[in-house]
Amino acid sequence: MRIVLVLTLFAGLLSGCNGDDKAAGRPAGASIAQMQATLKGAPAPLASLHRQSSQLLGGGKQAFEARLRGLRGRPAVVNKWASWCPPCRAEFSFFRNQAQKRGKEIAFIGVNAEDNDADAAKFLRELPVSFPSYTDPQSEIAASLDAAVSFPSTVFIDSEGEQAYVRQGGYSSERKLAEDIERYAR
Repeated sequence: MRIVLVLTLFAGLLSGCNGDDKAAGRPAGASIAQMQATLKGAPAPLASLHRQSSQLLGGGKQAFEARLRGLRGRPAVVNKWASWCPPCRAEFSFFRNQAQKRGKEIAFIGVNAEDNDADAAKFLRELPVSFPSYTDPQSEIAASLDAAVSFPSTVFIDSEGEQAYVRQGGYSSERKLAEDIERYAR
């Protein structure tokens, strides 16, 4: 009996983490063009992120920090992820959905750490998002955000450009992510 219960719970976890939006009660993921159309009219600093939807950007820590400076006056949510990370995959649709809902007020940026570009690009084609990700092969960007240890990690930056909170580990639900956005991305 215990084995059946454990197997049933395990199967439920797998089905909830497979990235299937329809199984999660959401419509299938939008294309990049649809996401960009939804976010049309966003302020210039946020619109520049949307124009780079699902792109991997180079430039390292210097380029990333310059982007954050350009976003001052707007809160930001930075998600560190890797294509090889199951919890990153499980939560990625939460970030896609929240970026669609809040992308005209809040900046969303990815940091693809300790990954290879080909696998990361494939992952972004499978689950496109309305924001770019900076490549961080040596976790230099992640270290500067106190987010180098756990995969995934999420960093909340307030509108003054100050780091408000770092969450180590993944989100189990979009609701929990939304609560942290409300609490820290101001």
